[in-house]
Amino acid sequence: MLIVTEEVCKKVIDRQSAFNSVEAVFGAMAKGDAYNFPVIREAIGYQDALYGFKSGFDKAGLTLGLKSGGYWPNNLKQGLTNHQSTIFLFNPDTGQLDALVGGNYLTAVRTAASSSVSIAHLARKDAKVLGMVGAGHQSAFQLRAAIEQRDFEKVVAWNFHPDMLPALGKVANECGLDFVAMEREQLGATADVIITITSAHEALLMKDWIKPGTHIAAMGTDTKGKQELDPELVQAATMFTDEIAQSITIGETQHAIAQNLIAKKDITPIGDVINGAHQGRSTESEITIFDGTGVGLQDLAVASVAAKLAKEKNLGVEVEL
Repeated sequence: MLIVTEEVCKKVIDRQSAFNSVEAVFGAMAKGDAYNFPVIREAIGYQDALYGFKSGFDKAGLTLGLKSGGYWPNNLKQGLTNHQSTIFLFNPDTGQLDALVGGNYLTAVRTAASSSVSIAHLARKDAKVLGMVGAGHQSAFQLRAAIEQRDFEKVVAWNFHPDMLPALGKVANECGLDFVAMEREQLGATADVIITITSAHEALLMKDWIKPGTHIAAMGTDTKGKQELDPELVQAATMFTDEIAQSITIGETQHAIAQNLIAKKDITPIGDVINGAHQGRSTESEITIFDGTGVGLQDLAVASVAAKLAKEKNLGVEVEL
């Protein structure tokens, strides 16, 4: 069995390799060549933590495994990231454990790759202003991945805690972009592309705030009860997602579905756009939303590449079980 640490993952997986892995697995999912198993995600009644499992099998890439972990909101006080996870990869021919891979960095880069894939396929080509709703640990990953997909000139941002915005502003400035903190309503009227990456349980962006032609990557809602978008905004937009089953149960569309504002048939897997089975954006004025719920196959895809590269570069540790 190969052990691939967090530090090794950072050495072997960059944004482009994460993008390629996630884009490929979304395409495989849409073709029926890869599928996720039901998600287990529970509040454990200790440290306000959410813990669970995401797993699946990619027949095309012969990747089988699971990610175990969750969200510990008090970790920042201890100098740790709130999201903690580990990925287990199994040999699909024998069921033996092949690799144990650190999942914290990979979760951040695969989540950023997911929104980045949606921007590449759905955002207007002339998008110039990137909006960020959320300035936590994952926001910097999101920003760096997003700006590689369009010629953005400025970043506008809002966060629950304004004191966290300067750190994100520094990242934007390092990337050569102007950075402006503003209220959500103004952000909605300004941005061409918006990434929401929060742990909110209420609508942060309302329908009337969003200008025509905007693409929104809603990346924070991955649990029943979470919410970032006004259900009427979801109804008014053309909806895409990583996996429909997760979107309607634990993703952003759960609320619009519950209010009978949209139906399952109104949601398109992003893989259909990647595969050319759906045109994606149809007009310059259309509002598109990608509901990034975070599927287990994303984790397995990037972890599989990390394990392969770590082995090739002799950076992993081989152990006997």
